Amino acid sequence: VQLQASGGGLVQAGGSLRLSCAASGRSFSGDFMAWFRQAPGMEREFVAAIRWGSEGTYYADSVKGRFTISRDIPKKTVYLQMNSLKPEDTAVYYCALSRPGVRASYNSARKYDYWGQGTEVTVSS
Repeated sequence: VQLQASGGGLVQAGGSLRLSCAASGRSFSGDFMAWFRQAPGMEREFVAAIRWGSEGTYYADSVKGRFTISRDIPKKTVYLQMNSLKPEDTAVYYCALSRPGVRASYNSARKYDYWGQGTEVTVSS
């Protein structure tokens, strides 16, 4: 399985961006898909996750009410709509996919076997 993330860029505070992550590969069998981010000098942190089968969604407190995660099953694509962006949202954003049966919390990087290459988001003040 390969994940291709796109949609990052430079935006002013208060603006919006939509990230996309497309999965490819005949062996695709997903449980959760998620977005993590990593700012310079910081550890990678959970942003949002969606359960592939049931569309349950989960968010970090820092983005709740501003970001929305969604998925398109036929396209095997997950989206992250980011509104009301703040300078502290500046980071490289990574999408990730977990296989069924991996025992870890949805907000832990340990749950995810496949990672995209990252797309950079910069929010200017």
